[in-house]
Amino acid sequence: MNEALMYFCIVINIITFLVFGYDKWQAKNNKKRISEFHLLLLAGIGGTIGGLLGMNFFKHKTNKFSFILSFYTIVILQVVLLYFGIQMFKS
Repeated sequence: MNEALMYFCIVINIITFLVFGYDKWQAKNNKKRISEFHLLLLAGIGGTIGGLLGMNFFKHKTNKFSFILSFYTIVILQVVLLYFGIQMFKS
């Protein structure tokens, strides 16, 4: 794996985890929230693991069906793209 890509993955997952935690804190304190679009965007650009960890650690967005559906759609899409990407490099 390219070193820059590896660092990007680490950083985006840490950021995503922290943003999920921040949004949960904002929700508890009735403050301005991070939009679901931005939470899903962070997952979509590579922060899926950080999002999963943040959802479970902070118990955030775990009961909102539409968010869960969108989040896992992104996960499935990423797994499919990764699979086909690996297959292309094998041949």
